Amino acid sequence: MAIQLATKFEPYVDEKFTAESKKSLLTNNDFDWTGAHTIKVYKVTTATMNDYDRAGTGENNSRYGQIQGLDATTEEMTLKKERSFTFAIDKLDTDETKQQLQAASALARQQREVVIPEVDSHVYNVMCSKAGHKPGAITLTKENIYLEIIKGNAELDNAEVPETNRIITVTPDVYLLMKQCKDIVMETDIANEMRVKGVIAMIDGASVIKVPASRLPDNFGFMIAHPCATVAPTKLEDYKIHQDPPGISGSLVEGRICYDAFVLDNKAKAICYQENVATV
Repeated sequence: MAIQLATKFEPYVDEKFTAESKKSLLTNNDFDWTGAHTIKVYKVTTATMNDYDRAGTGENNSRYGQIQGLDATTEEMTLKKERSFTFAIDKLDTDETKQQLQAASALARQQREVVIPEVDSHVYNVMCSKAGHKPGAITLTKENIYLEIIKGNAELDNAEVPETNRIITVTPDVYLLMKQCKDIVMETDIANEMRVKGVIAMIDGASVIKVPASRLPDNFGFMIAHPCATVAPTKLEDYKIHQDPPGISGSLVEGRICYDAFVLDNKAKAICYQENVATV
């Protein structure tokens, strides 16, 4: 005797885990790309200090020293990332999956699982590659992690980077080393608005955030950064759902995003990136 067992489909989608973006803590939007694809900003030099000559016996009888000119050069920021996606969902596919295959939820999933991780990865890669302080790669351990972090923070101190609002970015594996380090006493009494943004602790006056390793460069150890250094504009973010467009019985979803990241030349020293060589 043969028995055909029943199969039941629940109106439920097994969604992938995704992490929220934390790049807003590390970057700024100080410039407006409206009406332009490229922005130029000036870098202006300063004059040297001299010993004041009361008698005026120096060159050209100048009491203040030799007159100097100031250089005013520019650095250029041109948006290079213009990305897009598109997919279609047939009406019967929506109906026969108990409404689980819908355009609105599929679009949200695309943003959550594809768009945000791509933007994050680009921003973090730019920051690491343009960091003004890049010590030689080392193997981070629970014994040396604290020393390396405070050494990195000292580099920013010596570069006269503002002491407030610094962010230490780590992977979950490096955070585990920090938790095991006997020298680290992390402040975990974080204001709720900062905890919502992703801050999990404070070390040496800087906020600590965890970012999935998949969004960071290979061999990422940690990065200490002040948000003044990196401009991360999103000029255009356009998502559309077309119902029954020509040639499709159902929904056509289209998305377009224009974004980039730039580290300002004179503020690159506000970023310290430490590469981690994994133990064999």
